[in-house]
Amino acid sequence: MRLRVVLGALLLVSLFSAGSSGAVVPSPVSSASAFGVRVVVPGKTPVSAGSISAPPASAASLVGWSYGNGAVTTGAITGGANGTVDDDRAIGRGVVHVGSVSLFGGEVTADAITSKSVSRASPSSAGGDLSGSGISNLVVLGSSVTATPNAKVTLGDWGYAIALEQAVTDQNTSQRRGHRGFVVGLHVHLTAEHGGLPAGTEIFVGYAEAAATAPKAVAPPPPSSPPTSPPSNHHHHEPSPPPVGASPSTPPPVQSPPPGVRPHLTAGGYVFPIYGPASFSDDFGAARADTGWHHGNDIFAPLGAPILAVTDGTLFLVGWNTIGGNRFWLRDLQGNEFYYAHLSAFTPVARDGAQVKAGDVIGFVGATGDAAGTPTHLHFEIHPAALLGMGYDGVIDPYPYLLAWQRLDDASFDATGWTPPGKKAPPPAAILLQADDISAVSGLDPAGFEGVLTGEPLFGEGPPGPKIVYASPGFAGNDAR
Repeated sequence: MRLRVVLGALLLVSLFSAGSSGAVVPSPVSSASAFGVRVVVPGKTPVSAGSISAPPASAASLVGWSYGNGAVTTGAITGGANGTVDDDRAIGRGVVHVGSVSLFGGEVTADAITSKSVSRASPSSAGGDLSGSGISNLVVLGSSVTATPNAKVTLGDWGYAIALEQAVTDQNTSQRRGHRGFVVGLHVHLTAEHGGLPAGTEIFVGYAEAAATAPKAVAPPPPSSPPTSPPSNHHHHEPSPPPVGASPSTPPPVQSPPPGVRPHLTAGGYVFPIYGPASFSDDFGAARADTGWHHGNDIFAPLGAPILAVTDGTLFLVGWNTIGGNRFWLRDLQGNEFYYAHLSAFTPVARDGAQVKAGDVIGFVGATGDAAGTPTHLHFEIHPAALLGMGYDGVIDPYPYLLAWQRLDDASFDATGWTPPGKKAPPPAAILLQADDISAVSGLDPAGFEGVLTGEPLFGEGPPGPKIVYASPGFAGNDAR
């Protein structure tokens, strides 16, 4: 399993604030995350200990942790994450300390593993530091091992480990400077069954990440009179204009929900996302120019057909972007996320932070964003909480669920390891950490990634992947996931 399946990067999209001149300028942004231990078994939901993220600043402390009848045991786990912005400067700090590490009944031990990542960014420079990371008294199969960055250690005939696995991303665009760095104290890969865990299992001990980005200083353009007529042959690469009645500075169009919409729910409380006649096929994974491949299903329906919340939850990122057009995200009570795009308009309930019930009318079918000129439809995606560490690629094929919900049945989630929400309880902290990975980005808009430290391995879109340092033992260019 590639590294991106489990290393959830807490990356925030550029915020905007008004400068003294009244112009809108991007703000510095920082973030950090860390965890003590994570075990990823093929076909099962990853299990983590001591997961934290910032902002806001957070800390974790455990007296000890174990997994799998001695496969993993540790002493105390402590960690902290902090992201600060001071005027035009941003700093992210993530650190975790894991004591008394023992894997597979003592075959791999360490007195302590410390992972620390710091990233800084300002208008004039960006950089970071991973040098505070280290392993004390690492012993593998009875032999002492000196831990150096990305050192590969063979584990008999059943696997290998990477010590101080790390990578950095430096970003320098026309508008922003940024830096992101992460380090894993010890990363174990099983190539064969061992200690009761199957081949393909990965164990991460001590993960810390930090990111920071800041706008470059840009002089305001001199005032000029508008042209009397549009210039000829004018070509630009700005985002597509919003639909009639909307602009980047005003909310998307809003319409009242039609009366009499009474959708039928499944036994589990799910509802098909469109009210009335609709058709769809399993086009998940089809090639797409903007995002590489189709991350959902297109549901075709008449213009203006009501679009419904598929389950109880919270709306966020309600608004417009270049590719999705009018779009929004819905997060359910367990942290699973659903993405809707290409709406013609919203209803008044559609606002960031709104609590909705399954069947509430959020908007209406359209063809906005890059769907302009196509038959009206809803682009719909499902992002299970267990896969949010993959970023935008942490998505499953919605087709079987759409079929089931259309028939008022509940689909089985066994194939993905995603369990549908049960009782109404807040999602665990580890799921909240990973849910923010996606909620911080605009969704389906590669241009939105230029100002943040994303990298292709995190979200499957945007700038090239991270530059790898000390790469030879543990990484190989952009295939390092």
